[in-house]
Amino acid sequence: MSLLGPVEIRELAERLGVRPTKKLGQNFVIDAGTVRRIVRVADLRPDDVVIEVGPGLGSLTLALLPEVRGVVAVEIDPVLAEQLPLTVAGHAPELADRLTVVLADAMRVLPEELPEDKPTALVANLPYNVSVPVVLHLLETLPSLRGVLVMVQSEVADRLAAAPGSKVYGIPSLKAAWYADVRRAGPVGRTVFWPVPNVDSGLVAMTRRQPPETTASREEVFAVVDAAFAQRRKTLRAALASWAGTAAAAEQALRAAGIDPTLRGEQLSIEDFARIAENRT
Repeated sequence: MSLLGPVEIRELAERLGVRPTKKLGQNFVIDAGTVRRIVRVADLRPDDVVIEVGPGLGSLTLALLPEVRGVVAVEIDPVLAEQLPLTVAGHAPELADRLTVVLADAMRVLPEELPEDKPTALVANLPYNVSVPVVLHLLETLPSLRGVLVMVQSEVADRLAAAPGSKVYGIPSLKAAWYADVRRAGPVGRTVFWPVPNVDSGLVAMTRRQPPETTASREEVFAVVDAAFAQRRKTLRAALASWAGTAAAAEQALRAAGIDPTLRGEQLSIEDFARIAENRT
């Protein structure tokens, strides 16, 4: 099986009349070494079913197929969705039956739109402009996912993997931490993409774990997180006043949760926010 090279990718795009667009956040990976690295770092098992978001022209898809039981490629572009099975049939006909293409928006795709054999891993070069919503949506709607390895804008990778107290720690860090242990898994240079982006990229790895033990629902916990960071520079007592009804009610919930009301949101863990949520009166 041969992977797609830079010349072949450009020729295929030209034949299809496809140009990567900023609207869809598209930057196609043209370096075979990078896609092999992504597959290696993803630590996949032979019985895994991978969901790949935005497969584009298929460079990562071709690298994934030999390593797993199946790949479910979710593609929003109908031209690319129609072409992908043809590309796989041409380069790896013996693996063509492992591929399922779903024409859908990954931010809204539902489990019932996917094959019955649900994905166990998410591996993708995600469009920059929707990377966080896509990851959170799939973690929420696909409890079958045990692992994630995504390539995103470097700044987004930092935010997702940030720990409490970091300057870039915030809503993405906390919501990702509800579902998984998150870590940076290495940098990615600009020249592996076509067109070359004006920002650096990075790999983020996630390992699914149980959410914090709490009587509050995920929605209730996320509502506290959103409120705390809507006014990031304020103390939690002030930032959570609208969420709790009054500043005094916010302070009561914070003290009941064992949290100093003068702290700010970036100093708390997801477990802390869960305790606050369950102590709202």
